[in-house]
Amino acid sequence: MRITRAGIAARERLTAKRLAMMLAVLLLTVVVLLIVAVAIGSESVNLATIFKIMVAEVSGRAADATSEQRIIIAEIRLPRALMAMVVGAALAVAGAAYQALLKNPLADPGVLGVSSGAAIGAIAATIFAESLPVSRPIAAFIGAVAAIAFVYSMGQSRQGGSSERLVLAGVITNALLSSIVIFLVTTAAGARQRSVISWLIGDMGGETSLMPLVTLFVLVGIAVIYINARSLNLLMVGEQEALALGVEVRRVKLMVYIAASLITGAAVAVSGAIGFVGLIIPHAVRLVGGSDNRLVVPASALAGSAFLLLADTIARTVIAPRELHIGVITALVGAPVFIYLLRRTS
Repeated sequence: MRITRAGIAARERLTAKRLAMMLAVLLLTVVVLLIVAVAIGSESVNLATIFKIMVAEVSGRAADATSEQRIIIAEIRLPRALMAMVVGAALAVAGAAYQALLKNPLADPGVLGVSSGAAIGAIAATIFAESLPVSRPIAAFIGAVAAIAFVYSMGQSRQGGSSERLVLAGVITNALLSSIVIFLVTTAAGARQRSVISWLIGDMGGETSLMPLVTLFVLVGIAVIYINARSLNLLMVGEQEALALGVEVRRVKLMVYIAASLITGAAVAVSGAIGFVGLIIPHAVRLVGGSDNRLVVPASALAGSAFLLLADTIARTVIAPRELHIGVITALVGAPVFIYLLRRTS
């Protein structure tokens, strides 16, 4: 990711009006896609009934709808759509954070092995501590932190760590961790094995009981990254320049690495390892709005939510009544983008 004087000037021209306009457009897109995601399905429910059910769920009053309609909307479609929003925001912001830290557009939780590390933690918790559901996001976070720490240590040399070396270390780590994931899946028994395999490809139809805790983790992690957005701008120019301008480089890098790993682990714990979201979304946001992380971080959160809402809606409906795994949709979009970025950075 080359930072030019023009790019720096573009970041400095970021105004409150420009920020508000872009975020408002993205927020409206998310709302529209949320309504579409809740409305579309094998069972048709009109928008008026959907609105009544949603208001009833918030107010605690009885809805003017059948029990089947309430179950479809309030217990199946709406929780699934909200999960897609939270997971999409988490993966997109994590990707934006890693790309800013490594100054490389190919950096992504999946490419760096962070998602695989989180998956190992979550699978281990599922196999060995199934009776304690809260252990899954905690174990996923520990796995994500351990993975990025291992990548960072592997990517260092006597001259420091270049972004290319760190990405290569991530690719190697991802391959190693993926083999451990396959081993853990193989050791799982029967129905649990099928469930884990389905979850690994990416699944928004899983249990939603962890969503309050996961949402809290994601909000805290995104807030930490956003607070450090200006420091990330300076780090993208160069660590020496950032130090000269008063940035506590080691502290900022540590906080952002931990926060990005936290939200990656939280997302993987409920949805499985969904690839390419952290690669596609930050890059698209930078193409449209520039590379200022004060814009990139919140815009990536909203754009990531919109992207996964759309991907999940397509996965549910394209071969209805059967479903595709959401990871299939994101890979179909993300793989060509990855090839494009790889050729461009070469």
